[in-house]
Amino acid sequence: MSSKFTRRGAVQIAGAAALTPSFSWAASARRQWPIEEGPDTPKICLNSGDGAMPPPMGEQAAGAQQGQPGGRGMGGGNQEASWRRIRQLGVTHIIGIGLGQHPWEEEKIRAVIQRVKDAGLTFYGTLISFSNNITYGRQGRDADLELLLKSIQAAGKAGLPLIEYNYYANRVMEGYFEELGRAGIGHTGFDYEREVEEGGKKMRVRELPPRPNVGAMTAAEMWNNLTYALKAIIPVAEKAGVRMACHPNDPPAPLSRGSEQIMGSVAGWKRLISIVDSPANGITFDCGVTREMGEDPVEVCRYFASRDRINHCHYRNVIVMKPYERYKEVSIDEGQVDMFNVMLELVKAKYRRTIFPEHPRALDYDRDRPGFRPQYPGGGGYAGYAFTVAYTRAMIQAALSSV
Repeated sequence: MSSKFTRRGAVQIAGAAALTPSFSWAASARRQWPIEEGPDTPKICLNSGDGAMPPPMGEQAAGAQQGQPGGRGMGGGNQEASWRRIRQLGVTHIIGIGLGQHPWEEEKIRAVIQRVKDAGLTFYGTLISFSNNITYGRQGRDADLELLLKSIQAAGKAGLPLIEYNYYANRVMEGYFEELGRAGIGHTGFDYEREVEEGGKKMRVRELPPRPNVGAMTAAEMWNNLTYALKAIIPVAEKAGVRMACHPNDPPAPLSRGSEQIMGSVAGWKRLISIVDSPANGITFDCGVTREMGEDPVEVCRYFASRDRINHCHYRNVIVMKPYERYKEVSIDEGQVDMFNVMLELVKAKYRRTIFPEHPRALDYDRDRPGFRPQYPGGGGYAGYAFTVAYTRAMIQAALSSV
């Protein structure tokens, strides 16, 4: 028999070696498939109601202006059918159910938790709103803080582990507009130089004047007010077993109607968690906003995850033309954020809390539904969420199989 070496023979030998049991078994032994979310993994969550359609942006903004808890309420259509659609995506955790006026009541929260449990889901957390008195340091903030503290205590007693909040002096949502991407998919653009009309005058978003009931807040004023609030809130939250998560300013514009935004920088997030050193004092890590500010989401994720200060996570992608000022929210698979390595950082840090693949893009399938109402210009609905959930689960499984 000839021992002549041939290229074809070399390829056959290499192929056989690649298929040897020692290689394939070693790889598959890391995790048993299918890899499922559990106590030791991140958990995908959706807002209650996202299985149907999110409410109009104006309704949500109006509720926040009135000091109401944010998120979707229990009403508005067949909620159980909406939860069923969420469950069909393999999602087990929901957030964002409104709990009414402060102070929240423990028994009512327990009733909501049980109703969600009966639908095969876990009610994990919701959004709380700071009153204007708290945010702007006005007369009456101590009384408002007492009501807010009672709500946090009730949430803890009822077994609700997460409360998310925003800290803005105004929010220049006037900078948002719809752009179209591949095959007409909806993107949400933001442009600080966008021209809008207000009071019969045309002006750029960056030039919009302060609102009469707010004025122009300095960073020092905002930090003083937030520090005062957190020193009252965090000890109570920690004792109650509740983790607070501050969402970054989004859009992270340098000035919003003349007011400085202190949660629009990584330096601001770091300062936040130093005010009261506690796991109860954390952030909602948003990899999209991180990139909007020109930062590296992987490095920023590593910083906060390694310190156990990510109490909730928003998982989405963007393309940035100018940090802080011009960007667009795009499909989760096509932006500038390294989504896999962000997820890998979370898994390496043994992050076990919730990940929200928010801001789905507008697909024709959603647009064609009667009564379609996007939360943001260019935003989507249930079909868009089906895509973001599937992509996020693939990233979780890939990350878990890599460690």
